[in-house]
Amino acid sequence: MSYRSGFITIAGRPNVGKSTLLNALMGQKIAITSPKPQTTRSRITGIINDEAYQMIFVDTPGMHEGKHLLGKTIDKLAVNSIQGVDVVLFVTDRHLGKSETKILNYFKAISTPVILVINKIDLLKSKIQTDEIILSYINAYPFKEVVPISAASVTNLDHLKEAIYKYLPEGPQYYPEEMVTDQTDNTLMAEIIREKILYHAQEEVPHSVAVVIESITPNEEYNTVDVTAIIIVERSTQKQILIGSKGEKIKKIGTAARRDINKTLDTKIHLSLWIKVKKDWRNNPNELKRYGYQDE
Repeated sequence: MSYRSGFITIAGRPNVGKSTLLNALMGQKIAITSPKPQTTRSRITGIINDEAYQMIFVDTPGMHEGKHLLGKTIDKLAVNSIQGVDVVLFVTDRHLGKSETKILNYFKAISTPVILVINKIDLLKSKIQTDEIILSYINAYPFKEVVPISAASVTNLDHLKEAIYKYLPEGPQYYPEEMVTDQTDNTLMAEIIREKILYHAQEEVPHSVAVVIESITPNEEYNTVDVTAIIIVERSTQKQILIGSKGEKIKKIGTAARRDINKTLDTKIHLSLWIKVKKDWRNNPNELKRYGYQDE
């Protein structure tokens, strides 16, 4: 059996479970998840190594019509992520609609094999419902494979990997065997903090938030690492919401983030969170670059 390797983009509209799928494929947390749409803002790479292959998965932001400069930058990143890869996974959890049709139109400009992945089948009442969703897509695009899965319950993921393997080219091992992601520890920590904000904050706050790791200092006395993070919001009212009554909200966010960071990075940190107001930062090109959302 020849060794195969390649890049696989996970694409789809917001909130279809792309990041949950990446984490399930990896068997560990690489990307943050949330019930709120547009959780992923950057391109995240997860690497699976096997004797027969190296699969390099690229989790992309959901393709959507951005209202702010940030949203438009994120959407452009998602569209660009289907270029120059070896396989595209089009992930969906519903019947073909206008949003899905728009995404399929992007695929028509590439010759890359596209696999239709129907996610969240554990939430459907019967196989008939799954089949009905599949049938709505069959004539819309020449998919190479169709794989129903549940990322949440880790159902049919081996079948999905088998389907991907068929379309990977023979190639080298691009990354060292021990490498599972190209994300830095700083990026992972900032994203985990943002994930906890998405879970704990009110609807008007989450998408106005950016997180920047300001400092990381080893504390030899307590055998910990002192981490200071800055949470950026657009309005003072959002800052008040995040702080909460007597600081209870920010305390919950900090505690949940610290626990998850300790588990994910196998370390012990002391986390300090500070909130700054940067008016309309999502429409400021300089601020977007400063917070890591560069237009590629």
